[in-house]
Amino acid sequence: MGRARKRRLVRSHRLPILKRPVMRMRTRRDSDGAATSERAGGAHQRRIVVKVGTTLLTDAAERIDLEVMAALAGQIARLHARGADMLLVTSGAVAAGRHALGVSAGAKNLPLRQALAAVGQSHLMRLYIQLFDWQNVAVSQALLSRRDIADRLGYINIRNTLAELAARRVVPIINENDVVSVDELKGEAFGDNDTLSALVANLVDASLLIILGNVDGVYTADPHIDPDARLIPIVERISDEEARALGGPSWDARGRGGMRAKLAAARLAAASGVDVVIANGRTPNVIERIAGGESVGTFFPATATKLESRKRWLLSGLSVKGEVGVDDGAVAALRERHRSLLPAGVVRAGGGFERGDAVSIVDGRGAQVGCGIVNYSAADIAAIKGRHSHDISDILEYNYGDYIVHRNNMVIV
Repeated sequence: MGRARKRRLVRSHRLPILKRPVMRMRTRRDSDGAATSERAGGAHQRRIVVKVGTTLLTDAAERIDLEVMAALAGQIARLHARGADMLLVTSGAVAAGRHALGVSAGAKNLPLRQALAAVGQSHLMRLYIQLFDWQNVAVSQALLSRRDIADRLGYINIRNTLAELAARRVVPIINENDVVSVDELKGEAFGDNDTLSALVANLVDASLLIILGNVDGVYTADPHIDPDARLIPIVERISDEEARALGGPSWDARGRGGMRAKLAAARLAAASGVDVVIANGRTPNVIERIAGGESVGTFFPATATKLESRKRWLLSGLSVKGEVGVDDGAVAALRERHRSLLPAGVVRAGGGFERGDAVSIVDGRGAQVGCGIVNYSAADIAAIKGRHSHDISDILEYNYGDYIVHRNNMVIV
């Protein structure tokens, strides 16, 4: 882009624009190739998803913080230059729309939020395009809704598109499609970009997910309330009870997620075989330091090996149409002996699902054991639950196999 055109863009943009490039990217590739992570056992970090929240990208007046945006773009560009595939999941469209239209932060009705997102998304992308253009990095935009990923064909199409962008050394900039994805439209919304970032990391088979906000990581208590709260440097596994105790809603009205959403996203990504770090995006060079293995923020090591694409799609939970409750014996068989799910271990079925649908498998306390594709409908399972497989034909007068869910069509969490 020529200097004269850049000046015209600056004059025409209603949001403040940086007048000069910052953190120029070196044109020569480093000899060591992709970034590595000692913290993750020295594995090559070939594909990294970075999520940045609204509270990080905006100041207290809900204006876009260009200094923060420029710093983040510079770090992503430098890792990109060293061979890593970088993907950015960004919030901030609504805040950018408020600024562009001069709307106060107190106005929160749903149609207005959608309008602000529609206006702000283009302003936000223009800023990103300029910042990455100064680093000689091509970017693309992807607006996703829950339905896009829940549909198996949509999941594959998005995965293929992002893979092609990576092959062509393009950095995708991803956001939830707030114009159509709202909580009031059932099944459409992710609810927050923390969840979206985990699903994107799952979808592209990322090696590392970095979730950035305005807190240094996960604390033993809320650091905004308790002065004795201590940062937890590593979380191997986290139970539902611990997640509820450590997590909470966003303390800042600008954000939609909060630590509770970040913990849920970390658990989902880790279960998909992705290492996760929750950290403060204002820490100097935070993305590069994490990718290089430095102990910054809170680290969640992957709790599973890499899964095949279909199982990662199941684990996302977006395609689930109901649930199958199982007894303790079935839980042990699934988790410890890696067996398929038989009718004898099933105690209930709910959700009105059909044969071939994805369901959640839960224990007697309602905790998720796994997800799978069922061979029988909810009505059929209600009829054969607790029975031996050889009774299926007598009860239903047809038989789709001995298993409710075959091991090959199941993923355990």
